[in-house]
Amino acid sequence: MTLLSKLIRHKSVEQLQSEAGRRGDFRRVLGLWQLTAIGIGGIIGVGVFVLAGQQAALNAGPAVALSFLIAGIASAAAALCYAEFAGMIPVTGSAYTYGYAVLGELAAWLIGWDLLLEYALIVAVVAIGWSGYVQSLLQAAGITLPVWAQGAAHTGEGRVFNVIAALITLAVATLLTMRTEWGARLNTLIVTVKVIAVVLVIGVGVFYIDPANWHPFIPERVIGPDGVGHFGFKGVTTAAAVVFFAVFGYDTLTTAAEEAKNPQRDLPRAVLLSLAVAMVLYLAVSLVLTGIAHYPTLNSDAPVADAFKALNLHWVAVAISISAVIGIASVLFAFMLGAARIWFALSRDGLLPGWFAKVHPRYGTPHRPTIALGVFTALVAGSLPLGEVAKLVNIGVLSAFIVICSSVIMLRIRKPDLHRSFRTPWVPLVPLIGIGFSIWLLSELALITWGVFLVWVSLGLLVYFTYGIRHSKLEQQQ
Repeated sequence: MTLLSKLIRHKSVEQLQSEAGRRGDFRRVLGLWQLTAIGIGGIIGVGVFVLAGQQAALNAGPAVALSFLIAGIASAAAALCYAEFAGMIPVTGSAYTYGYAVLGELAAWLIGWDLLLEYALIVAVVAIGWSGYVQSLLQAAGITLPVWAQGAAHTGEGRVFNVIAALITLAVATLLTMRTEWGARLNTLIVTVKVIAVVLVIGVGVFYIDPANWHPFIPERVIGPDGVGHFGFKGVTTAAAVVFFAVFGYDTLTTAAEEAKNPQRDLPRAVLLSLAVAMVLYLAVSLVLTGIAHYPTLNSDAPVADAFKALNLHWVAVAISISAVIGIASVLFAFMLGAARIWFALSRDGLLPGWFAKVHPRYGTPHRPTIALGVFTALVAGSLPLGEVAKLVNIGVLSAFIVICSSVIMLRIRKPDLHRSFRTPWVPLVPLIGIGFSIWLLSELALITWGVFLVWVSLGLLVYFTYGIRHSKLEQQQ
C-alpha cells in the first residue's frame, strides 16, 4: 500500500453504521432532554456571564450582540451539517469520526487532534471564568482568598496560581469517571438553574435599561497606546471571533452518540434545539447588559453581577453569582465529556495508545483520558490568564466546522441515496455559508493563535507518522 493510500484510507459510512449497532463499549442511557441539556450546558456559560461584558468593553461596545449574531450564523450553518452527520453516523468521536468517513485517516486524525486541544482549553477558559464568580461570591460573604491563590501570574500583583479554577476541573473530571447517567442527571439540573438565572438577568434588567447606553451602538474605532485597535466594525468581528467558542457547545453532545438511547432520532434534534435556545438567550442578555451599564465599565471578572451591583440590586448580583457558579460547571461537564470521548475514539481506532480505550469496569466510562484531561486542564486553568487562553480555543473548532460543512457537500455528491434521518436544508448553500463564515472568523484570529495552532498541528503530524499510521486499526486489518 502506498503512503498516499494510507493517508486517505477511510471507514465507509455503512461500516460505521454497522459498528454503531454492534458496539458495547458504553451504556445507552441518555434521552433527548439529557442530550439537549449537554448541548445547552456546553453553549451557555462564560459567554453570557463573562465574555459578553468583557468584549463589549474591549472590542464591540453595545454591538457585542451583533458579534454574537455573526458567530451564531456561522454556528447555525455548521449545526445543521452536524445534525445530518449525527443522525447518519451515531458513533463516538463527532467531527473526527465524520471526517474519517469522508476525507480519510490523516484529515480525521488532524481534526481529532485539534479538537482534543481545543476542548481541553475551553475547559480551562471556563474554569478561569468560573473562578472569578466564585471569588466574587466569597467576597460578598466576607471571605477573601490569599492573594497568591486568586489568579494566575500577570493577572494582578502577588498572584501566582488560580487555585479555584484548578480544583473545579479536577472535580468535574472525577464526576465524569462515575456513571454517565449520574453526571447527566446532575448536569440537567444545573442547566435548569442556569437558564433560570439568565431569564432573571433579562427579566429584571429590562426595567433598568437606559437607551443612552446603546449610543453609539458601534463605537468609533480607536488605536490604543500598544498599537492594538478597538471598536468599529472591525472590533465587532474581532469580538465575534473571540466569543465564537461560546456558541458551538452543541457539538459536544454528538461525542456521546454511543451513550444515547435513540441516537439517530435524538442527536439531530438535540443539536438544533440546544443552539436555538442558547442564541435567543445570548442576544437578549447582550442587549440588556449593555443597556443597564455603560460598556467601558464591563471589563471585569464578573461583569453581569457587577452591573447589577452598580444599580444597587445586590440581591440580583448575589443570585447571578450563585447561579453562575452552579451553571458554568455544566460547560465544564460538556467539554470535558467531549474531549474524553474524542481521545477514547482516537485510541480505539489505534491512532493513540489503546490503553486509553478501556472503559471503567464498574462505571462504563472512559476514565483514563478523563483523568489525564482533568490534570492537564487544572494546570492550564491555574497558570494562564483568561484572555490568553480564550484566544487559543477557536481555531481547531472553526477548522472542524469547515471539514463538516465540506463533507456534507461531498457526501451528497458521492452517495446521494444514503439514508439520512436528518437532511441539511438548501445544500450546498447552507454548508457554504458555514464554510465562508468560518474562514472569515479564522482570519480575525491573532497571529499567536495561528502560531500555537501550527505548533500543535506539527506535533500531531509527528505523533501520527511515528505512531498512528503504523498502529491504526485499518492498518492492522489490511
